[in-house]
Amino acid sequence: MLAPKDFVHSPEALAKAYTVAEAESYTRWLSTHHYENFHVVSFLLPKRLHQDFYNVYAFCRWADDLADEMGDTAASLRLLAWWRRELHSMVAGSATHPVFVALKVTAARHQLPQEPFDDLITAFERDQTITRYATYEDVYEYCKYSANPVGRLVLYLCGYSDAERQRLSDSTCTALQLANFWQDVSVDLLKNRVYIPLEAMTRHGYTEDDLFAHRETPAFQAVMKEITGRARLLFEEGLPLVQMVNRRLSLDLDLFSRGGMMVLDKIEQQHYLVLGRRPSISKAERVQLLLTSLVRAVFSKAA
Repeated sequence: MLAPKDFVHSPEALAKAYTVAEAESYTRWLSTHHYENFHVVSFLLPKRLHQDFYNVYAFCRWADDLADEMGDTAASLRLLAWWRRELHSMVAGSATHPVFVALKVTAARHQLPQEPFDDLITAFERDQTITRYATYEDVYEYCKYSANPVGRLVLYLCGYSDAERQRLSDSTCTALQLANFWQDVSVDLLKNRVYIPLEAMTRHGYTEDDLFAHRETPAFQAVMKEITGRARLLFEEGLPLVQMVNRRLSLDLDLFSRGGMMVLDKIEQQHYLVLGRRPSISKAERVQLLLTSLVRAVFSKAA
């Protein structure tokens, strides 16, 4: 099995004809053995959906690696364009890459639209060319492509396609993306990316030079307080979705939302000083989140 970076340089892997079983084995492997060790499938989700989640995740993982692991902007843009063409070929009925051979089955089974996948590729393309965002609306527009499609795909996989649930999901996913940005400000600086709206920095008299010099001044703290407040409002806006889906998905959504809000709590507890120490949630706190969400689900359904 080859990770995307190695796969694209293997003529044998690219030329091979994959059966559905081989393709699903590949997406399952990629989802469970990637270097990030991301647990794609929650134990709370029904087993019948596990492979479908692996297939969707593999698409996202490939797009992410094509964007960030190639080491060259021009190469990344070329490969992302190729990835989009492969997506469009799959939608038209022809799939040869193992991710799309597997994803084709999932897309047909759940009637997944093309748009969320196209949007995700757009987000990765933007990361190659856009590294600053002037306003909150610019950041939210980016999240519309980078985060919101994931939530919508999860809803589709779980049988929900109505506009109201999608709207609430968008709020939650944008909030999660923002929480990740504010948790990883220093990580993104290493990639020359600043997701903090420049208007917020200007408002508090904080500059890009200050940011890249890791100056954690009162002005920086004021910026971080403002932007974490924006994320918290979006989490609160999206929380009603937890009560509008089945119990298993409800638990996952509650965990993600509460986990994201705990990240914001951690930022606040550090007095918004995130450049020298990345806020993180301990294993014990994760267990506490799970138990709290379980109790909340039991009592809310019983009410």
